[in-house]
Amino acid sequence: MLIVGIAGGTGSGKTTVVNKIMEVFPDNQVVVLPQDAYYRDNAGISLEERQKINFDHPASVEFSLLTEHLKRLKEGMQVEMPVYSFLTCLRQKETVAVKPARVVLVEGILILTDPELREMLDIKVFVDADADDRLGRVIRRDIIERGRTVMMVLERYNKTVKPSHLQFIEPSKRYADIIIPGGGENQVGIEVLISIIDKHLMKEKS
Repeated sequence: MLIVGIAGGTGSGKTTVVNKIMEVFPDNQVVVLPQDAYYRDNAGISLEERQKINFDHPASVEFSLLTEHLKRLKEGMQVEMPVYSFLTCLRQKETVAVKPARVVLVEGILILTDPELREMLDIKVFVDADADDRLGRVIRRDIIERGRTVMMVLERYNKTVKPSHLQFIEPSKRYADIIIPGGGENQVGIEVLISIIDKHLMKEKS
């Protein structure tokens, strides 16, 4: 099993990179564990308090569960991945069954900040993008998917997203084996990554 970590700032184009990888490899050969699924459950606090959570801080992610799930997949066992709602800031009751596959893509802004998780990644990728481009994508996404207004997005960006990016996410770039500048628009960078994954899989076969 090949475990590929795909990190990068909020709105950098990580999901685009993941989708382009999944288009290339046959069905059932690639599974994705998004960091977003592993945000801590915050049932013990009010909705108002939950909406103040800094989702760009490593403490907001249950990395121990994510690494445990990766270990189980490596051992050939199915895992039940949590489902997280950004509208309620809670884990849902339902889970998603994830079966072992030849390639596991772990995608998220903070995945290179956790030492134990980093150790498990065979290939570490950082998707780099201009801060203004990232902000534009975040505004569009948060309005459409998370029910926020432009003012709410900008306030959150200045209060938590930007400071946390500079404190945690940008410094984690030094752990990357591959940096893809220009985000999901960098077709050449994505093709290089795909060829490296393909090479690893061929090596596994032989």
